[in-house]
Amino acid sequence: MNQRFDLGGVIVATTLAFTPDESAPAGLAVDYDKFAAHCEFLIDNGCRGVGPNGSLGEYSSLTDDERRKVIQTAVKAVDGRGLVVAGVHGVGSHQAKHWAELAAEDGADGVLLLPPTIYRANRSEVIAHYAAVNEVGLPIMIYNNPIDTKVDLTPSILAELAQLENVVAVKEFSGDVRRVLEIKELAPDLDVIAGADDLLFESLVAGAVGWFAGYPNAFPREAVEIYTLVTEGRIDEARELYRHLVAVFRWDSRTEFVQAIKLSIDMAGQSYGGPTRPPRGPLSAEHEAQVRKDTEAALSYIASR
Repeated sequence: MNQRFDLGGVIVATTLAFTPDESAPAGLAVDYDKFAAHCEFLIDNGCRGVGPNGSLGEYSSLTDDERRKVIQTAVKAVDGRGLVVAGVHGVGSHQAKHWAELAAEDGADGVLLLPPTIYRANRSEVIAHYAAVNEVGLPIMIYNNPIDTKVDLTPSILAELAQLENVVAVKEFSGDVRRVLEIKELAPDLDVIAGADDLLFESLVAGAVGWFAGYPNAFPREAVEIYTLVTEGRIDEARELYRHLVAVFRWDSRTEFVQAIKLSIDMAGQSYGGPTRPPRGPLSAEHEAQVRKDTEAALSYIASR
């Protein structure tokens, strides 16, 4: 177990900016300048780091060249002021290991890794997947998202994976806050990172040491404040701020989370959200109205403080 690398704090699963371009995939080109500015904005507002090429970063809709350049852009923009934890998800271990090798070459500090995507892997296949990426040498944050992958990395599986020397943390997105303490019991050296924005407060109180998050893209300063208040033991203050933001945070756990978070970024007005590439389409009128209502409520509370 690599005990020298700490993935705590607020690390933001970054959105990715696109700009209209008829020659680009789906008529949308990656806007690397806007993406770099967004990474800088997050670091400037106190976030510990950025996590490009996650599902929120629409990695599965990118070309190979775009996917690599996103990591290079993030590393250059952060410029050592925070961590870059690159998403290296792949269908097979050979693909995930390839992306991890490129991330290491391009200066990422660590990687975020789902079990095999698309294919519903069994326990031994999951272990082999992580063991292959472990060989690259970068610190690994496991990502448990049984909702999307249909593979649940249970505490007992995590305890086995924690034996790999470069596995240091797990982003827990099962939606079951009871997992935090169970993971800590079975794998005491594995850092538990809150993965669902609308379980942040509960997860931190239960002992999660970090937040790998979506909604700090729109509210980075307030996100860091919630995290800091809990870690300082100022629970009542943290709960009060969280209570006014959790309605919009719930969109992080819904199917349309990418579109919702991008809209909230644009409404907050400090950075750029913009459109999404297929398969993600525009929000329905009903969903857009609700995201706007929830975001406006959060912004109104923040302005009143």
